[in-house]
Amino acid sequence: MISTESKYMMRALTLAKKGLGKTQPNPVVGCVIVKNGVIIGEGWHKRAGGPHAEVHALAMAGDAARDADVYVTLEPCSHTGKTPPCCEALIRAGVKRVVAGMGDPNPLVNGKGLRALKKAGIETICGVREEECRAINRPFLKFIATGQPYVTFKCAMTLDGKIASVTGESRWISCEASRTVVHRMRSRSDAIMVGVDTIIADNPHLTVRHVKGRDPLRVIVDSHLRTPESVSVVSGQLASGTVIATIESNPEVHARYLKNGATILVCKSDRGKVDMGDLWDKLGKRGIRTILLEGGSRLAGEALRQGLIDECVFFYAPKVIGSDGFSPFAITGITDMSRSIQFRDLSVKRIGTDLMVTAYPENPCSQD
Repeated sequence: MISTESKYMMRALTLAKKGLGKTQPNPVVGCVIVKNGVIIGEGWHKRAGGPHAEVHALAMAGDAARDADVYVTLEPCSHTGKTPPCCEALIRAGVKRVVAGMGDPNPLVNGKGLRALKKAGIETICGVREEECRAINRPFLKFIATGQPYVTFKCAMTLDGKIASVTGESRWISCEASRTVVHRMRSRSDAIMVGVDTIIADNPHLTVRHVKGRDPLRVIVDSHLRTPESVSVVSGQLASGTVIATIESNPEVHARYLKNGATILVCKSDRGKVDMGDLWDKLGKRGIRTILLEGGSRLAGEALRQGLIDECVFFYAPKVIGSDGFSPFAITGITDMSRSIQFRDLSVKRIGTDLMVTAYPENPCSQD
């Protein structure tokens, strides 16, 4: 039988998910206030700079919050940022107990919120449905721990694992419903990343169209600046939202792209190509916390091999094109299953006529 704490934390998790893609760089948080077995207040963090989940829930509960139980997915903050500390608001409201799904690893909090509540005589519990609370904030947790963005690789492919025909044609493998999901993923990401070969082959816009939402930053990995000046993402209005990551440092070559408003990001070289670890670091320093990696296969293969992909989302369409064509990851040298890259926590969902498979890479194979 599900416990009371677990039951209300599930509701707080549902509320927290309403903020996905809207709170960067802050985590998503949900809060439920309960008194005498009845929910009297609910809230979630709706946008960065706005009131936190606890404040919304307290506003709904009003004076009835005194002696109530509070269920919140993340430890209440204890510092003043763009908003006052949530733990102080809870103390002023006179709540009796605070149940947190997980502690906040942010050095500005990191246990201080729970300690402040305890000092005020409020009972605290931490670690209820912690795995699920951590899951909804994977990007936030990775960035706090490493300073690097959380990277999700997505691709559409046939049942026999091909992302394009032998001629490079890939439109459209997936169904319209899957493409809508992808655009929602774009709207929730800080940046979309593709390799230069994808730009040359498809001339994509890399914008959000099928859903309402903002366009993320576009990042092209182009070690030797082969991006044609005529493509959509570096010409016209789209250029100002495009970053080209390269190892070429020639200012005269840079000028071709800079004139239209694109940004050049010079990275360290790794065997004549962009050092992807350095690129991840540089993007993190620019405030990029989530990246949707959309290909191509060489870029994705190298990122997977180096352990730089955190999550994969595969859209399998009910189609087969046979042995010719391209695979999602251009990785060579794996000669036996013991060296294969393993995935964990697979989940499968039906999207229109397609299957969406989400999985998380384990440690990458070693080929150096």
